Amino acid sequence: MSEPCTVLIAEDNAADRLLLSTIVSKQGHRAIVAANGAEAVELFAQERPQLVLMDALMPVMDGFDATRQIKALAGDELVPVIFLTSLTETEALVRALDAGGDDFLSKPYNKVILQAKLGAMLRMRSLHSTVLEQRNLIAKHNEHLLSEQRVAKAVFDRIAHAGCLSAANIRYLQSPFALFNGDLLLAAFTPSGGMNILLGDFTGHGLPAAVGAMPLSEVFYGMTAKGFSIADVLREMNQKLKRILPVGVFCCATLIHLNLHQRVLEVWNGGLPAGVLCRKDGSQQPLLSRNLPLGILEPESFNDHCEVFDIAEGDRILLWSDGVPESGNAAGEMFGEERLLNVLKNAPHEHLFDQLRAALSNFTGEQQDDLSLVEVAVVPEESLPWQSLPASASTRQSPLDWSAGFDFRASTLQAFNPLPFLMQWLLEVQELRPLAGTLYTMLTEVYSNALEHGVLGLDSALKADANGFAAYYRERMERLEALEQGWVRLHFDHRMEAEGGCLTIQVSDSGGGLPAAAMAVANAGTPFAGRGLRLLNELADECWRDEADGSLFLRVRWQR
Repeated sequence: MSEPCTVLIAEDNAADRLLLSTIVSKQGHRAIVAANGAEAVELFAQERPQLVLMDALMPVMDGFDATRQIKALAGDELVPVIFLTSLTETEALVRALDAGGDDFLSKPYNKVILQAKLGAMLRMRSLHSTVLEQRNLIAKHNEHLLSEQRVAKAVFDRIAHAGCLSAANIRYLQSPFALFNGDLLLAAFTPSGGMNILLGDFTGHGLPAAVGAMPLSEVFYGMTAKGFSIADVLREMNQKLKRILPVGVFCCATLIHLNLHQRVLEVWNGGLPAGVLCRKDGSQQPLLSRNLPLGILEPESFNDHCEVFDIAEGDRILLWSDGVPESGNAAGEMFGEERLLNVLKNAPHEHLFDQLRAALSNFTGEQQDDLSLVEVAVVPEESLPWQSLPASASTRQSPLDWSAGFDFRASTLQAFNPLPFLMQWLLEVQELRPLAGTLYTMLTEVYSNALEHGVLGLDSALKADANGFAAYYRERMERLEALEQGWVRLHFDHRMEAEGGCLTIQVSDSGGGLPAAAMAVANAGTPFAGRGLRLLNELADECWRDEADGSLFLRVRWQR
């Protein structure tokens, strides 16, 4: 038997009301009665019964209008309405269904049939109530998940967008397929003033696709800030993703290093569509994928080799995820690589990004995937002021009065780049962080001079022209591979002064230090040789050579 409930009986015939009330009451339910449709609506609003027996033809308000109003008052709650009618015309029965009726009971009334219909309607009501409860529970759970994702996305955005995407030479378009975008775009200045830019595309969409993005972003920004090469950054990102991601989840990526000082572009593409280096003269160089995506190969099998291109002011690099060529229109056609390249071929050089974005907007009827498009322009180095590292809030005080020395011997010189390590250590002094770019450039030059001239015995005079420059670095590679002994020593001394502080760097080597002839070349104004030493003279507050042992000294001051 069904659970007891309240049943509203709307019937204008007193005898029928009594009969129906008796049957309903004997079944264990409470009966309330109305003599017309208006009374039925009023009683429903007061008593909120669970089921209604409704006569079709009544005075004041018929059953059809009363049912409509009762259904409106019930809202999402299911209140079954059984029409009591002697009507047999099809049109009248259709009117009853259109009004919201759920079943019919023909006159004269049959006790057994009425009991069966009451039971069936109440079971249907109970099932509907259960469905509503489950729907509300699912909606609540879904809102909880969305709330968690919003918090996670806020954290993700702070990490992923911590770099220099706002730089004047970068334009980008990202359109997420879900709350999280499986595509990832990162950009940051290097300590030497260059730029590292990564476009990644994780498998899948939404939160699962973004799981690997946060650790990848952390590696990218941390290692870029410390001056690691993009080969080092790539190896670390691949190793980390390989370790934490499940099988079948990986990141297709293109990582570029833009050196605006030397006008060189380094490119590594692993699984993304080929980007394009669009030169100002109209020629285009594809940036092809030559590697597997990040997170697939074991570290020992990973290839970190980058392609190198000469670039000039006015050139533009365009990168995109597969969401661009795979964007579809209302007819089910994809935008396609051919259409994309035609846009780039025919668009004015200064408006490549705008023309491609407009073409996508005009073509796309339905987005099929996460979509990312980025343009990086080659601009004068001085137009992009290097952003200093933020001071660490976790360290209230910096070490200000100290000295330390490091010796790097042959096997280390062959396989290890000490500059990121030294930079990380130096930048513990928060007051030196605004000078990070200057310090990195200076350390690069003094370390290279000590290694090349002191340890390897190379002669700067070889770099008298472009051919000599290439020969110099071939010889450098050969001598370094054959190196069995030798060392480079760097000593750092940091002291406080009346209005700030002073960092002194001393560099010496096993080859007797910097030759006096090298200083002479640096002052002679030759086009290739001596450029590094001339740069040191410009960057350092003081720069000198110790005549006794050939050590090179640099001094940099900061003010409060």
